[in-house]
Amino acid sequence: MRNLLALTATLATLTAPAAADDLMLGRELYADHCAACHGAQLEGAPDWQRPGPDGLFPAPPHDETGHTWHHGDGFLFAYTKHGGQAVLDDLGVAFTSAMPAFDGILSDDEIEAILAFIRSSWPPEMRAFQEARTAQESAP
Repeated sequence: MRNLLALTATLATLTAPAAADDLMLGRELYADHCAACHGAQLEGAPDWQRPGPDGLFPAPPHDETGHTWHHGDGFLFAYTKHGGQAVLDDLGVAFTSAMPAFDGILSDDEIEAILAFIRSSWPPEMRAFQEARTAQESAP
């Protein structure tokens, strides 16, 4: 999986800025596949910073109040495609993630469209930070 993260990070840096059609597709796919957990307005679940009754943290916001923008494109892509637990286990992070895998549900292009839609909601300084994080992911 570590090689997958590195390859995904490299591919993510080659992605051109999202076109309006991609953003519209991303918005629609987000509404269909993500909003139930992460909120229709990217606001996340209530009390997302505290474990729920099941011991798992609820879905975080994807807007500027969350931490999605702290992660590079490769990480976000892999987390979405393979599920949070698979990625965290591969990285050796001792954390239980409730994020399901969307491999086989969403195509790579659809995942990219969703991530482009999410990124488009961030203020410029957060987008710049996230772009720098993406560049760090693909550095040797």
